Amino acid sequence: MTTTSRLVDLFEHGLDAPICLTWELTYACNLSCTHCLSSSGRRDPRELSTAQARAVIDELEAMQVFYVNIGGGEPTVRADFWELLDYATAHHVGVKFSTNGVRITPGAAERLARNDYVDVQISLDGATADVNDAVRGPGSYATALRAMENLAAAGLRDFKVSVVCTRHNIPQLDAFKALADRFGAQLRLTRLRPSGRGADVWDDLHPTAAQQRELYDWLSAHGERVLTGDSFFHLSAYGEALPGLNLCGAGRVVCLIDPVGDVYACPFAIHEEFLAGNVTGPGGFPGVWRDSELLRRLRTPQHGGACASCAFYDTCKGGCMAAKFFTGLPLDGPDPECVRGHGEALLAQRDGTPAPRPSGDHSRRAVPLVLTRRPPVGHCDESPPAGPAPTPTGKDAAHA
Repeated sequence: MTTTSRLVDLFEHGLDAPICLTWELTYACNLSCTHCLSSSGRRDPRELSTAQARAVIDELEAMQVFYVNIGGGEPTVRADFWELLDYATAHHVGVKFSTNGVRITPGAAERLARNDYVDVQISLDGATADVNDAVRGPGSYATALRAMENLAAAGLRDFKVSVVCTRHNIPQLDAFKALADRFGAQLRLTRLRPSGRGADVWDDLHPTAAQQRELYDWLSAHGERVLTGDSFFHLSAYGEALPGLNLCGAGRVVCLIDPVGDVYACPFAIHEEFLAGNVTGPGGFPGVWRDSELLRRLRTPQHGGACASCAFYDTCKGGCMAAKFFTGLPLDGPDPECVRGHGEALLAQRDGTPAPRPSGDHSRRAVPLVLTRRPPVGHCDESPPAGPAPTPTGKDAAHA
């Protein structure tokens, strides 16, 4: 048995603490990307306070979590973002955060360059403005490039250019690599999932079968020089496994904390089905990670279900749980983008039953202008206004 297979076997049963976790600090965002996995836009007024967020960081330090992947929303619009970043790194929790670049000024870039425990990911979904802005909104390409220029000028090397692969930008893979090289950055490619608003555009944006093969060949050729977040293990059924863990880490080595403290097994499966608990409950985050029945169940070795007889199951492991769930496919069946065509066949056989919808929509929407003498809900210069809050239902009611 190889060292790699032993490591995978260990991870399949789960670890005492996540290797890393995704933490969405806020749903507030200045953009409205069509594929946003958390349907971000408006701040949720119930989001964790600074004190609560610092308490979570203390717990992560005690658990020896290697680093936290901070996102949103746009995390830098939180008024206490820099405070929390400094607090985390001072307490031995590395921070990798994703940003559209809106607040990466020359001064911010210099501040980041002085912190050895911070990694910055600039989100960009087109190597040209026309491709990028069609997904991320007008002006977003220029904003991202300005942020990259500021980071490079500050001497920050190896920051990441983070790309969600779509059928419109797959032809630009070489251009993305050249752009990252230009700024002394590293290219990071991730998979488009039908999560959040991505569920509405997945049919139109996810790469074609021919593009999946093109992506696999390109990743195979570029090897370790391009990061993937281990999100393309379903492509391993083409032949040799791609570099990385090649295993769904949901509830085993990764999870997500959302802005109000809810813990989900998978960063791409924000739905009650995958809700494991809340960090403000008894035992905090360690209690959720240790005692959640959902997470315990996910740590039980999977037997492949309908995929067990496939010769490539050991390399692709049936693909992405979130992609299957939000396209209405069974979790023990093939990935909707199965490269052997099994997922496509199942999608064609669906009986018209609607696929599950992601929990919560924080997208900005027009609200009537009402003049009032009352103080606003929040600071609009820091967070897009929440607007009238809907009546809490389901999991929301538990935290209202």
